Amino acid sequence: MTRHFLDLWRLDAATLQAILNEARRRKDARLGWPKGKPDVDAPLAGRTLAMIFQKNSTRTRFSFDAAMRQLGGASTIATASDMQLGRGETIEDTARVLSRMVDAVMIRANRHEDVEAFAAASSAPVINGLTDKSHPCQIMADILTYEERRGSIAGRTLAWVGDGNNVCSSFIHAAAPFGFELVIACPEGFHPNPADLARAKAAGASVRVTGDPRQAARDADAVITDTWVSMGDTNAEARLEALGPYQVDAALMALAKPEALFFHDLPAHRGEEVTAEVIDGPQSVIWDEAENRIHAQKAVLAWCLEAL
Repeated sequence: MTRHFLDLWRLDAATLQAILNEARRRKDARLGWPKGKPDVDAPLAGRTLAMIFQKNSTRTRFSFDAAMRQLGGASTIATASDMQLGRGETIEDTARVLSRMVDAVMIRANRHEDVEAFAAASSAPVINGLTDKSHPCQIMADILTYEERRGSIAGRTLAWVGDGNNVCSSFIHAAAPFGFELVIACPEGFHPNPADLARAKAAGASVRVTGDPRQAARDADAVITDTWVSMGDTNAEARLEALGPYQVDAALMALAKPEALFFHDLPAHRGEEVTAEVIDGPQSVIWDEAENRIHAQKAVLAWCLEAL
């Protein structure tokens, strides 16, 4: 069967751990190298990745391109408006065409349902580069980052503070297979997807939701947040007002363990979801997170194309 990477909950713990181990191994093997130099084995030599963007991107675009170069392959990039998708060609027809032309496809899409439809019609592996419902590649990079600094994430407590959005959903998906506890603090109207919570609990995950950010942060091993106003949100003023009490500041971080790390998938708005003191402070690992998108996605690509 074609190996798609759409959501973390679709893959078993052993597969996810194997991908993470491969990311760590490949990163360690190229310490000090030029970023454009291919890995020694270049396992994806001769392979091409198509990248489709319905949303703007910095980290996803550059990290996937770098990942393919380091694996020995190539990439081609287009926005939806560059393609016939922007003129009404169906997702399914686009998938069938690209399956004949490239070896894998990464999509950063507005609607999760579009990525699922693309994958259903594609004979080439499809990778979810972000949708309105999940961001699995980001969480793989975040777990890689945590484990580089603090060892295994199993048994640790992660605090999510703010909007229960797509990134929060992927942390929920990861809680069971990676064995961490997740405490989510968010206001009414910004809770995570109930289906995600139910699925995670059925899988044995320790996930709970509270309205109190202090309760979530207390004794946490990591504190995580994200922007409060994302691409496509039209209610910015209402969102900022509701989420204001959920800002991650020094006082909130002080409730976590002294060695706790701060995570943010970027872009950030200093003074909104996080203060400059925290995001630019010694507990912040945001730049490691960004770099590790390359290494995590290299392992995802290798797995999808059966080079792992």
